[in-house]
Amino acid sequence: MSILAIDIGGTSIKYALWAAEALTEKGSFVTPVTWEQMKMDLKATLHNLTSCSQTPIEAVSISVPGAVDSDQGIIGGYSAIPYIHKIHFVAELEELLEKPVFVENDANCAGLAEAFYGAAKDAKSSVSFIIGSGIGGAVVLERKLVKGHNLFGGEFGYMLAENGQTLSELASPVHAAKRYCEQKGLVSGITGRELFDIADTGDQLAQQEVQQLFRALAIGIYNVCLVIDPEVVCIGGGISMRKDLLAPVKAQLCLLQQHHHSEDQRITVKICQFQQDANLIGAVANYHLRKEQV
Repeated sequence: MSILAIDIGGTSIKYALWAAEALTEKGSFVTPVTWEQMKMDLKATLHNLTSCSQTPIEAVSISVPGAVDSDQGIIGGYSAIPYIHKIHFVAELEELLEKPVFVENDANCAGLAEAFYGAAKDAKSSVSFIIGSGIGGAVVLERKLVKGHNLFGGEFGYMLAENGQTLSELASPVHAAKRYCEQKGLVSGITGRELFDIADTGDQLAQQEVQQLFRALAIGIYNVCLVIDPEVVCIGGGISMRKDLLAPVKAQLCLLQQHHHSEDQRITVKICQFQQDANLIGAVANYHLRKEQV
């Protein structure tokens, strides 16, 4: 049997078939502007993949932004795709596609991908920090996703870090780049990647912003580990592709432990194994988790 994995994002929708422990037939299309158009595009995708799949497609598993109530099949919160929220998302798709449909938050999917197939696959407990325009996250204990009573489990970005600012504000490259531009009086903005490149040239302000990002991320990891004490901490998102990320974060983490006398806690930090495919693979992991609960 195959699983159709889908990753719904603000600008594009990715899809792939999962069979024999691998993604195949990968593709994407531009995120539609209406719910009705999205349903038609998803139906067409399923139809096209059914014709080329060597095995029957058993189910559809989807990664989405927002606060996902997996039991009710409804997406709360808000995102860049407003029409997917507060509707009977799963029920409508199951009726349309005539397949079982599973849905989970995108950061949770990224964390599940690492917990079941990636950097934390040999651990019983892990947390993942997914870094982008904000900080998403996932908590996996005893190989089960922990979402919490209000579905806020893993929402690390809301955590207060320093001076009343949240982790998303301090540890996101997007926010750091914006602060740099404001302080420099730049009319045109820069990306988080460009901020790191400018820091590499010796620009002191850029270096300060980068160092603050490292410290804030270390504070977030430190706080979460004191509460959950996981075997592995995974860092994902675009910034995780930088080879110079792990060492300074670990160094800041060591300083925090020394200062607060918590050196006895061994914190293992790894870079996420999956990048562009993380949400697709995590959607598959979520399918298997949900099937076990039935």
